[in-house]
Amino acid sequence: MKTDAAHPSPAAPLRSRRNFLKTSAVAWAAIQFVPGRLFGANSQPSLAGIGIGGVGHSQLQGCAQAGFQINALCDVDDNFAKKTFDRYPQARRYRDFRELLQAEGDKIDAVYCGTPDHTHALITLAALRRKKHVCCVKPLTRTIHESRLVVAEARRAGVATQVTASPNTTDGACRTCELIAAGALGPVREVHIWSNRPIWPQGMERPAGQDIIPASFDWKLWLGPAPERPFRQSWPEGHPALTQMNMAGKPPSRSVYHPFNFRGWWDFGTGALGDMGCHYFNTPFRALQLASPVRVSATATKVLAESAPLAALVTYEFPARGQMPPVRLIWYDGGLKPPYPAEMDGEPLPPEGTLYIGDQGKMLGHQILDEARAAKFKDLPRTLPRRGGTWVEWFQAVQGGEPAGCHFDGAGPLAEAVQLGNIAIRRGKRLEWDTARRKFTNDPAANQYVEEPCHNGWSLDQA
Repeated sequence: MKTDAAHPSPAAPLRSRRNFLKTSAVAWAAIQFVPGRLFGANSQPSLAGIGIGGVGHSQLQGCAQAGFQINALCDVDDNFAKKTFDRYPQARRYRDFRELLQAEGDKIDAVYCGTPDHTHALITLAALRRKKHVCCVKPLTRTIHESRLVVAEARRAGVATQVTASPNTTDGACRTCELIAAGALGPVREVHIWSNRPIWPQGMERPAGQDIIPASFDWKLWLGPAPERPFRQSWPEGHPALTQMNMAGKPPSRSVYHPFNFRGWWDFGTGALGDMGCHYFNTPFRALQLASPVRVSATATKVLAESAPLAALVTYEFPARGQMPPVRLIWYDGGLKPPYPAEMDGEPLPPEGTLYIGDQGKMLGHQILDEARAAKFKDLPRTLPRRGGTWVEWFQAVQGGEPAGCHFDGAGPLAEAVQLGNIAIRRGKRLEWDTARRKFTNDPAANQYVEEPCHNGWSLDQA
């Protein structure tokens, strides 16, 4: 059987719960070998942080608590990164990640990438080609082509990798896998996942004009491989983008692109689906042994050339895997939610969640909705290892332990799934996907989004 060069075909048919758990706990862990420079239990690998002013600020603290030593920091915005620079005064400072990697050489062992989506591939490829252990914020990349390149390079490098998707080794994630493997729901045929994102502007046109670029900010480096455009610092007073409320009922920040509001622009981010899909897909992909869908379709509010819509519904169709039946996975964002389960008896659906629907029951997260059936599986043994979370998992992998729970081989299919959904949103039609050939077979125009060109002199080959 022909397989995708970047992502292996689904595992062989599962003939028992024991085989399923063995596949989950052992085969996934063995997929990535970590050779080269490893560290003893009491050592401190040297870490460089790139993109440290946003989520990087708190996530680097998690890395330090896990055992990494923060020795180099890089950001294109001196003011935005100041709080992180101040927290690690011993760390050497850079603005251009290329200069950091060149200057640091063997002085660093690992790289954390916390930049906007459109520069993930450039930075991770550059680090991997220097045999650095890498952790990248989700999604792994902005395009499918980038994902395939990064996963392949990580395999060649043989280093410890991690993506910051919601860990699949928490108690809730492991319990979900154990219950589904034990047949608590019977064969699972549908999964509904919803998010209260976006909490940043979407559904807007590019603002006209340009603003003066602050001396503390390198706009060209921030743009990187994205198409060039004028810098705009903030939305004008009264602009509709400022009326969109976030989860706390507050308007979004006034920034147009940087910081944080890059997510709603196709050139820089991947919308609500790209932001939260990797989190919520991680456990279902593991529990149901999902790899790549064969087709995907979407409906959405008005879709613009520049930005993601205010709300979308995306349907993925996955083929049978061994003894597991085909699965439909439906994603909702922008306030949309799935049909209400009668078993919930009037309780509201949470703002975000995952609902599994099987032939013999339903489960919200890892809670079986039918009380009698839940009681039947209450004492099901806990057989999958619970681990210490994103940063501890990565640190242990760098030390020579088993791979992190969302290493690049596992994160690649998650990134591709959200990218496929975004392409379906942009095309507004049902798309047939051939993962081995890396193309849509029924809509040639959709293939323009599978691989997009780099601009401004950047190249993935030279990263």
